Amino acid sequence: MVRPGWEAEIEAQGLVYNRTDLPGGEVRSYWREGPFYDFTMAEVEQLGGWVAQLFEMCVAAGDHVVEHDLFDRMGIPPIARPEIRRTWETEPPSVYGRFDLRYDGQGPPKLLEFNADTPTGLVESAVTQWNWHLFTGQGADQWNALHDKLVAAWQRNLLRWERRTGVRPRVHLAWTSEERSGEDRMTVAYLMDTVVQAGYEAIELVVEDIALDDGDGRFYDQQGRHLDVVFKLYPWEWLIEDEFGPAVLADAARPGGTTWVEPAYKMLWSTKALLPVLWQLFGSDAALSPLLLPAYFADEMPSSWQTFVRKPLWGREGANVQIVRDGQVAVEMPGRYGTEGWIVQEFAPLPDFSGVDGPHHPVLGAWVVDGEPAGLGIRESDGLVTDNLSFFVPHTVDFTAP
Repeated sequence: MVRPGWEAEIEAQGLVYNRTDLPGGEVRSYWREGPFYDFTMAEVEQLGGWVAQLFEMCVAAGDHVVEHDLFDRMGIPPIARPEIRRTWETEPPSVYGRFDLRYDGQGPPKLLEFNADTPTGLVESAVTQWNWHLFTGQGADQWNALHDKLVAAWQRNLLRWERRTGVRPRVHLAWTSEERSGEDRMTVAYLMDTVVQAGYEAIELVVEDIALDDGDGRFYDQQGRHLDVVFKLYPWEWLIEDEFGPAVLADAARPGGTTWVEPAYKMLWSTKALLPVLWQLFGSDAALSPLLLPAYFADEMPSSWQTFVRKPLWGREGANVQIVRDGQVAVEMPGRYGTEGWIVQEFAPLPDFSGVDGPHHPVLGAWVVDGEPAGLGIRESDGLVTDNLSFFVPHTVDFTAP
C-alpha cells in the first residue's frame, strides 16, 4: 500500500532528509514506501533476547579493556583514558545505542558493529515507521517501544543526576552545523521532545556555539547559561581532538562540570576494536559465539584468511570498508578513515531479497535504550556495504507465522 501524499507526510513528521542525492546527479527517496519486512512475534522475542545478551557481552568487554589497560590496543588516545575510566565506574547518564546486525531469519543474528555513541536513524525508527504502521494497518504490531523507553530513560537518568548534585538540570541537545542534510538537527529535535515529556527543560544548541569561559573553565551557551547536561550528536573521537577537547575532559571530571551524553566510556564500544575484543572473550563460548563473527586486529589476522572484511577503527556509514575475496580487494568504499588502525571480520554476505528493481540487502538496526532492547529499524542497500546511500524500510510484527 502506498499512501497518498506520503512524501509530504513523512517530511512533516521530521524526515526532512528523505531526498538522497546520488553520485550521478539523480535524486531518490531514502524512505521506501510500499515494501516492508514482516516478522513473527516469536522472531522478535528471540531477537530481543539476543540483543540483551549482546549488550551484556559489551559490558563484559568494557570491563576487560579497563581492567587490563588495553587502551593502546583499542586505539584510544591517552588524553581520553582517565575520563573513560571515571565514567565507566560512576555510570553517568547514558540513553541509547544501536546494534547493526546481519539476520536472515535462520538462527541468531550476527553483530556487525555497535553504534554506541552517536547513532542516527532514530526519527525514522521511532516516528516515521510507527505512523506508517498506524495509517496502513499493515501487521498487528511493530517492534517499537522507542519513544516510551526514551522518555523513561531521561526520567531515570536525570532524576539520578538531580539527586546526586542537588541541581535540577537543564538539558542542552547539540548538533554540528557541518551536517547539512537536516538529519542531525531533526534527531536532536525529536530527542528534545522526549526530554520535555520526561519533565525537564530542553534547549537546542549548535556545537560550534558552545563557549568556554577562560575564567572558570566551565562551558556555557550563547545566552550565558551553564551547560549542566549536554546530549551531543558529535562523536567523542572528534570532540577530544577539537581545540576545547582537553578542557571538556578536565571540566567533566570535576564537581559541577558538564555531564556529556553519551558519556566518554562509549568510546570503548563505538570503535570497531570492540569486535576483536568480543571475539577474544566469547569466540570459544558455544552459547554466545553464534552472535558474533570472528574478528581480529589487522596485525593478528590468521594467515589462512583470504576472504574477509577490513574496517577502520573509527569509520562511519561504511566509509573505507573493504571486502576482500580470495586475497583480492573486491569492494572498497571511499572515505577519510584508516590512519587510526584496522580490524578484520569474517565476511558474511548480507541476505539478498532481490526484486524487479535489483538486490535488497537489509541490515537490522536493533536499538537499546537505557541498556534494554527497545525497537528495530531496517536499512537496505543495493550493495554489500551499507553506506549513506541506503534506504530505510519499515517493518511489521504479526502474532502468527505468515
